[in-house]
Amino acid sequence: MPLRPIVARLLATAVAICALALSAGGCSNIGAPDTTASISAANTTSANEAESRRTLDTLGARYRENPGDVDAAIAYARALRAIDQRAQAVAVLQQASIRNPRNMPALGAYGLALADAGQYQKALETLDRAHTPDNPDWRILNVQGAVLDQVGRHDEAQRHYASALKIMPDEPAVLSNLGLSYLLTKDLKNAETTLRRAVAQQNAGPKVRQNLALVVGLRGRFEEAKKIASADLPESEAAANVAYLQQMLAQQRDTKDAKKVGRAYMPTPNPGS
Repeated sequence: MPLRPIVARLLATAVAICALALSAGGCSNIGAPDTTASISAANTTSANEAESRRTLDTLGARYRENPGDVDAAIAYARALRAIDQRAQAVAVLQQASIRNPRNMPALGAYGLALADAGQYQKALETLDRAHTPDNPDWRILNVQGAVLDQVGRHDEAQRHYASALKIMPDEPAVLSNLGLSYLLTKDLKNAETTLRRAVAQQNAGPKVRQNLALVVGLRGRFEEAKKIASADLPESEAAANVAYLQQMLAQQRDTKDAKKVGRAYMPTPNPGS
């Protein structure tokens, strides 16, 4: 798999994580999803599924009793996203934002749900209304940055991360996204520096370290990458991740070499023809 889809998937997962976390009052994990081929959903037991369904039913009943209740709508939408019902979550929060057009939490949750569902342009428009220049929300700035990176507007994304860091200096969630943004622009040096700064923070989560391991591996320091990854993953999984990176980089080199050979053997145009 080429590099860009890997990082884009990390950022997409970052948006999804924050769409859940921000509406719950936090966003400490954004930008730090699982990395490379090991990205996968956690196994859910039938007992947990039953509990999730009961919670969903309870929150749904509360929402239907009073659709204008912003807290009820946000909680219900969060439960819907947890079972991958993104379209329904968007619909619930759309109605909440229509009923409460000036309610910032409702707009923020709606914008995040749109981003989680991949509706990036509409998400950006909504998130712009979810906070104001005189009272910015660093968490929303962070998600705006992740969405902008998804649509290829990396300079704008990095400005949003910089604004978020002015409010929350050294916040690992923001630094992790910024590191991935540098990675998307092939600035591996700044990507590594930024992710090391993120990892150094006391509240950095294990997934931030996995992002650092990704960048270190992409710089060709595979043993160091495996050591970083092994701090949170089983050694076999860390080794598999690094092996995947090595294979991906080897394939990219082979492709480049093939293109060079092809150019070398291309017929030279005949000026007299």
